[in-house]
Amino acid sequence: MTASTDLDFRARLAALNAKFAATVPGTMGKIAQALAACNGSMQGGMPSAASLHALHELLHGVAGSAGTFGYPTLGQEARRLEQQVRAAMKEGAGWDGMPAQVEQFLAWAARDPGAVEFD
Repeated sequence: MTASTDLDFRARLAALNAKFAATVPGTMGKIAQALAACNGSMQGGMPSAASLHALHELLHGVAGSAGTFGYPTLGQEARRLEQQVRAAMKEGAGWDGMPAQVEQFLAWAARDPGAVEFD
């Protein structure tokens, strides 16, 4: 790889990282909407399957891409939540603490989605 090629690659990577960063607020808004749909579709202590699926898919998307674009902690926390939502979908139980956890994730991401530590 020549110096020029390396610089071009780094510039393209920086542009992709910036593009991802620009999408984070909108994606977090979609997760908030999906959480609201889950909370609004509660029956028997669980959200509807469709609303859980939508939340799962959004978290899965963040989990799969955030680390690639320089947001490893965002991706790790999304993965943790994604796995909990998947378990709730599979078991038909375990939703009780999820809304608060997702809300904490959203608040943290609103402050600094690139933070190294989740708090």
